[in-house]
Amino acid sequence: MKAVKVYHYDAFSNQPNKGNPAGVVFKGEDLTDKELQEIALKVGFNETSFPVKSAIADFGIRYFTPGHEMNLCGHATMATVFALKMNGLLGDKTDFTIETKAGVLPIKIRSTPKTSITMKQASPQFKEFNGSKEDLANSIGLTIEDLAGEFPILYGSTGTWTLLIPINTLDSFKKMKPNNKLFPTILKEMPKASIHPFCLETYDPHADMHARHFSSPYSGTIEDAVTGTASGVMGAYYATYINSDFEKSLNLVVEQGHEIGKDGRVMVQVLKNNDNYDIEITGNAVYVKEFEVVL
Repeated sequence: MKAVKVYHYDAFSNQPNKGNPAGVVFKGEDLTDKELQEIALKVGFNETSFPVKSAIADFGIRYFTPGHEMNLCGHATMATVFALKMNGLLGDKTDFTIETKAGVLPIKIRSTPKTSITMKQASPQFKEFNGSKEDLANSIGLTIEDLAGEFPILYGSTGTWTLLIPINTLDSFKKMKPNNKLFPTILKEMPKASIHPFCLETYDPHADMHARHFSSPYSGTIEDAVTGTASGVMGAYYATYINSDFEKSLNLVVEQGHEIGKDGRVMVQVLKNNDNYDIEITGNAVYVKEFEVVL
C-alpha cells in the first residue's frame, strides 16, 4: 500500500468550491502510468494533474480524467502552476514553458494585484460536424429549435477536441440534461469528443459568452465546471465565425459553471498570426485542501 498526497485547487475562481476543481500530485515521474490513472480515478475530479520532469521544457504536466489520459487541460494547468508557485517550487520564474502531449506551451505568471496565470494553447483547428442536429440537441435535453442556426456546429481544438454548439438563449442552459452515453453514436467523426454548448447571452454583463461543457463518456465524468481548453477554442470560433473585424487582438471573457453552482471566469485573448490565430487564456486558482489516496 502506498499513500499519495493530493492537493485540491479550484481554478478560474478565487473562492474555494467555485470554479473547476483539480487534484495536483507532485513528482509524477515517481509513479507508473497505472498508478497515475488509479489516483485520478480515486480522486474523482474531472482532471488530476501530475507535474513531471522534462528534457525539452522547464517541466511537463500529465493530465488524467478518471477514465483516461488527456493531451491538455486548461483548468488543471492553472491549478498545477499555482500549486508549484505557492509551494516555492518555481523559484522566481515568471515566464517558462511546459511540455504537454499537445506540445510545448509558454506560461506567464503575473502578481499584480493578484496572481494570474496565462497559458498559450495549441493552434486552433476546426472540423465539420455532419451528424444529426436533432439527435445532438436531444442528447443534451434540448430541441433543434434551441440551436442558433446562423452559426455552424463544429469540432474545435486548441489541444483537446470538443464539439462547439451555438445556442440561441441563456434560458436553454437551465433545461440541459446530458445523456453522455449517446455522444459517441452522434459524434461519428470524433466519438471521443466532448460537447460544449455556448451562447452570446450572459449572466455577467462584462462577459462575452456563456457555456457548459459535457464530458465524453470515456472520461468517467458528466460535466466540467469551467473549461480552459474549450474556452480557448471558443475564442478562436468567435474570431472566425462571429466577429472577425478586429485589427490585432481580441479580448474576451467566458463565463461557465452557473447552472451547477461553480461559476468561474476565463479570460481569452485571440491574436492574429498570418492566416491563423494565437490563443492565450488567463485565469487564477485557489487552494482548497489536501488529502491522501491509498494505492
